[in-house]
Amino acid sequence: MTAIQEATRTGLADRYGRVATDLRVSLTDRCNLRCTYCMPEEGLDWLAKPELLTDDEVVRLVSVAVTQLGVQEIRFTGGEPLLRRGLVDIVARTTQLAPRPEVSLTTNGIGLARQAKALQEAGLDRVNVSLDTVDAETFKKLTRRDRMKDVIAGLEAANDAGLTPVKVNAVLMRGMNDTEAPQLLEFCLERGYELRFIEQMPLDAQHGWDRSTMITADEILGMLTERFHLTPDDASKRGSAPAESFLVAGGPQTVGIIASVTRPFCGDCDRVRLTADGQVRDCLFARTESDLRTALRAGADDAELADRWRRAMAGKLPGHGINDPSFLQPSRPMSAIGG
Repeated sequence: MTAIQEATRTGLADRYGRVATDLRVSLTDRCNLRCTYCMPEEGLDWLAKPELLTDDEVVRLVSVAVTQLGVQEIRFTGGEPLLRRGLVDIVARTTQLAPRPEVSLTTNGIGLARQAKALQEAGLDRVNVSLDTVDAETFKKLTRRDRMKDVIAGLEAANDAGLTPVKVNAVLMRGMNDTEAPQLLEFCLERGYELRFIEQMPLDAQHGWDRSTMITADEILGMLTERFHLTPDDASKRGSAPAESFLVAGGPQTVGIIASVTRPFCGDCDRVRLTADGQVRDCLFARTESDLRTALRAGADDAELADRWRRAMAGKLPGHGINDPSFLQPSRPMSAIGG
């Protein structure tokens, strides 16, 4: 039996031949920012504590994914995962699994300065930090919080701790930070961070996303090429990676653009998501979920949990359908799904 046949039989395969090996695990739906493209200023109705997976339950499901389902990469997300008290212990227990997965963290960076060293010692490999602007006033408008200094400190601490490459995720919003692409890239190039621009997606709690006002990948490239010489990073094998990579001034530094809306990459997707309340989502834009928490708490063994997970992935659609007139935005916002 070939490796591909074995993965299809035992791993998280769907009927289109894709096999999920990258698991995004949301540890909380709570966040200490109120980014305009994510949630309203007053926040949301957070999940009640009994609904959330415990630390032991998170590690148990991650272990099933790694040891029985072929998952090779774990990305802890939120909400804001640094708000999870047991984060360092969860990371440490995850990195002790065999085979050892690559373990990363997506964060807004607030509190990272305090936790970067402990996370590195727990085995965390790297971080992605969200930063949409390098202007303090714009940061306050976008996030409704005056915390940009904390994010900058978090980036520096992560880099000093060796959580590299430090990646920066940026979303451009028309009328807010839509002219800042060159400044963001300059900021990252000077510090050795890897910048990734992400097209704004229909995942806000307010359901206010409007395609007509979204800044596209082509627009971002246009802004960047006015100041920088960019060439496709042909040496980089994109594979299932969401970002299209470009060399800056011939390299070695790069900038990436994740064009989830205008250039979807669903055919190469290798991701699956586990929400903070134990639901499997086979796509970021899925309208349905599969419940693992109930089975877990009812005493299901690892084999049953793995089988339920396989069945949850089998029905994955060929694409997210954003460009279809019948597309409906997921009822859960990004903060409750986990990126």
